[in-house]
Amino acid sequence: MTNSHPLDGKVIVITGASSGIGAAMARALVKMGSRVALAARSADKLAALATELGPAALAIPADMTNGADIIRMVEDTVAHFGRIDVMFANAGIYVPGPFAEGDVDAYSQLLSVNVDGVLRCIHAALPHMIKQGSGDILVTSSISGVIDIHWEPVYSASKHAVQSFVHSLRRQVAAQGLRVMALSPGRVANELWGIHNPAEVQRHVDERISVTSENVVDAAIFMLSQPKNVTIRDLVMLPQAQDL
Repeated sequence: MTNSHPLDGKVIVITGASSGIGAAMARALVKMGSRVALAARSADKLAALATELGPAALAIPADMTNGADIIRMVEDTVAHFGRIDVMFANAGIYVPGPFAEGDVDAYSQLLSVNVDGVLRCIHAALPHMIKQGSGDILVTSSISGVIDIHWEPVYSASKHAVQSFVHSLRRQVAAQGLRVMALSPGRVANELWGIHNPAEVQRHVDERISVTSENVVDAAIFMLSQPKNVTIRDLVMLPQAQDL
């Protein structure tokens, strides 16, 4: 008899679940026996993914710039599954380019999703995890949070904020049995970077200039599957040929 996967039966909230890393994560987790709450703005895409994944998936349309939506997302997850074992704060938006030429409202929205949304998701989940005495928080950060990247200054700032938050929060909640971690990929060949065509994804892979959503998911599952005495505080992964 084979042992079950460490994430078998775990309840995992995935934000940004309608596409890219979030959707790939949901598919991988359900295959290993996890139960997933899928959150994103796109109700139609979420419903289709939940139908594909079956009774182990719950679709919760939610906007990461809306605090009430985030609270409802957590409450609905607990009401449906009884607990939250992992908060995968994965939702994010990307705005590159020269700062002086950009749309300041777009920059403000980026900060709302990438920073405020992450803070609110974790703040809503923490009381449930603290009560349980266990729980994992995994944030999708970026190589832009590890080094300063000049062609995406606001995005880089948002991910630096996330990194600082993860490092300091980890120390606050460690004594309560919780783990807090950040996963920082380089370029990912998916929708966030405007890559939709499978042939284009494969070109990026063949040229080693991007990783795939599934590559990132493999790293996330590795982090979450460690024994509870181990925290992978930061995992940085880059395409082999990305010059950073």
